[in-house]
Amino acid sequence: MRCLLLFLLFLLPSLHLVAAETARPKVGLVLSGGAARGLAHIGVLKALEEQGVKIDAIAGTSMGAVIGGLYASGYKVEELEKLARSIDWQQALSDAPPRKDVPFRRKQDDRDFLVKQKLSFRDDGSLGLPLGVIQGQNLALLLESLLAHTSDTRDFDKLPIPFRAVATDIASGEKVVFSRGHLPQVIRASMSIPAVFAPVELDGRLLVDGGMVDNIPLDIVRQMGVDVAIVVDIGTPLRNRKQLGTVVDVLNQSITLMTRRNSEEQLAALHRDDILIQPSLASISATDFGRAEEMMDAGYRATRILDNRFAALRPPEGSGIELAVARSPDQRTPIITAIKVENDSKVSDDVVRYYIRQTIGQPLDLGRLQTDMGTLYGLDYFDRVQYRVVHKGKDNTLVITARGRRGGTDYLRLGLNLSDDMRGDSAFNLGASYRVNGINQLGAEWLTRAQIGDVQELYSEFYQPMDVGSRYFVAPFLELGSQNIEATLDNDPIAEYRLERYGFGLNVGRQIGTSGEVRLGVGQAWGQAKVRVGDQDLPEINFNEGYYDLKYSFDTLDNVYFPHSGEDIRLTLRQFEPALGSDQRYRQWDLKLDKALSSGPDTWVLGGRYGRTLDDADVVVSSMVMGGARQLSGFRQNSLSGQNLSLMRMVYYRRLTPRAYLPLDFPLYLGGSLERGRVWNNDNEFDSGYINAASIFLGFDTPLGPLSFSYGFNTEDEKAVYLNLGQTF
Repeated sequence: MRCLLLFLLFLLPSLHLVAAETARPKVGLVLSGGAARGLAHIGVLKALEEQGVKIDAIAGTSMGAVIGGLYASGYKVEELEKLARSIDWQQALSDAPPRKDVPFRRKQDDRDFLVKQKLSFRDDGSLGLPLGVIQGQNLALLLESLLAHTSDTRDFDKLPIPFRAVATDIASGEKVVFSRGHLPQVIRASMSIPAVFAPVELDGRLLVDGGMVDNIPLDIVRQMGVDVAIVVDIGTPLRNRKQLGTVVDVLNQSITLMTRRNSEEQLAALHRDDILIQPSLASISATDFGRAEEMMDAGYRATRILDNRFAALRPPEGSGIELAVARSPDQRTPIITAIKVENDSKVSDDVVRYYIRQTIGQPLDLGRLQTDMGTLYGLDYFDRVQYRVVHKGKDNTLVITARGRRGGTDYLRLGLNLSDDMRGDSAFNLGASYRVNGINQLGAEWLTRAQIGDVQELYSEFYQPMDVGSRYFVAPFLELGSQNIEATLDNDPIAEYRLERYGFGLNVGRQIGTSGEVRLGVGQAWGQAKVRVGDQDLPEINFNEGYYDLKYSFDTLDNVYFPHSGEDIRLTLRQFEPALGSDQRYRQWDLKLDKALSSGPDTWVLGGRYGRTLDDADVVVSSMVMGGARQLSGFRQNSLSGQNLSLMRMVYYRRLTPRAYLPLDFPLYLGGSLERGRVWNNDNEFDSGYINAASIFLGFDTPLGPLSFSYGFNTEDEKAVYLNLGQTF
């Protein structure tokens, strides 16, 4: 009897806790959608934890599904706060990987004056239009990295806190409630704003933002068996008549009308014991990701005002041990025992596998994996590249999913630049490039570039990788070109020749990571130079060339148009050799260098160019060209020519517009440049001497590409205005 009594005394506290827990009402949390405004949910969670409120179930829509899913999977409030402050939302809500992660081959595409936007074409020649402005590549990767520890949890009732997410079937308009599945993919579907984000294809459905049908999923959390619902409404308020001034305002209002209607229906179903939290977010828009601190504070304050309502919802002390264990960061880095590729693109599985550097038998390296996925996506073969970890017993398989581009992998790009010397002489160039991707499973490409105007060009190259990583390659090419070259005597131009050159050759090379490339090439060319302006009795020049060259390129710029960091180095060494069919033996080298440095909105680009022609050679045939905006400003584009040239410059610009946190970020820059350069020939009949130049410019990074207006002048009393769509430097 005494033993039984002692046992009952020992068991009594536990029975008391069970009774208290049973008496406590089961609490459900409802987190509504509202894009950036959803960061207020983090402040709400912080206040609820301070009040000791235990959440038994969570239902979320859109951004509410993001915050709710992370919290339900074990994230602490402190971790959510840190994420809200540290995530680069502009990067997360775009598709392009950081430029440093893009394969060097794709970086070369930016080197012409072509605009950044490109049109894609399918194999049958039809134009490929996307299902959304943003495919959601980076957002999907972010969710996968944050929720890697949930990969083996298909039943959302088995998460530390049971969870539901709401999406909309865009084909039928039906509400889709997820109680199981792959959590990152489900959350991504729940927040796919129609036309902005591409729909998520899942189980035969095309899914978009759940706010279209149920922005405040109170009905869903009730179905999870809760007694009391805490509802957080952060929906965007309707704008008044005066605030509807543009087509964008009207479009946003239309979306808001749809979400508010179903929201009000849910709010009308609140019970007396339910608690409604409506943070004060009137001054904050759905895209204000940069105001995370304000939104979290608004959610916190709106919750603490209701402190007296939460007393009955507090559990006894000592509960919540399982949740604390689940929130351990150690649970988020599984040991990878195998890697599997699921790929339906034009390139082979081996190509996809090559870019994944995760070591078998080591913990999942999320940082390296994010970089690898960016490099893979940058190949331009995929609609999306994602990963997941599949757990089976003690095995953790990293599965890489690469989905081929439905919109096609062949790309057309255009570009334009104009210059006028304000004396009636102007120049223009209009260019285009067409790239055929994925000719074979190693990723062969055929690039054709054409340009008309002051400088005419046709260049075509077939690029064939020799291994799955494109480390080694061969690239036969064909080129035709025409440009104006001035013949000068005693620093006075005596004629302007039109130089035409036709040639072909072969390059073999090696890529150096994602930042560099070395090419060794051999080529032949022939052509002629006829007098265009000047004494028509001057002789016509016919020539033949045979050469071999070495080219080195290194590019770590974060942005090729308005860089803020990194460097760009390009070096060409070329020798013309009679044994290869050249009329003359001579050597040339050309070095170009730019280094970008930034502090806040201010950026400096330091660099220049130095080109030399060694040995005797025909002046017209061996001349290099310079001139234009920030290349001895004041002169027209490519209006200076000589066998040797040098240029030093310092460019400064300042961003005038605040940074947006969506891909639709079109910064405006105001800047200027200081330049010093010289052009001269080896025969001493022409030497410009050192020329000082300067420019001021206004640059705008438009949806098509960078648009810059420049005014340049120099110590030779030359002045010019420039309009560039595409190339900036």
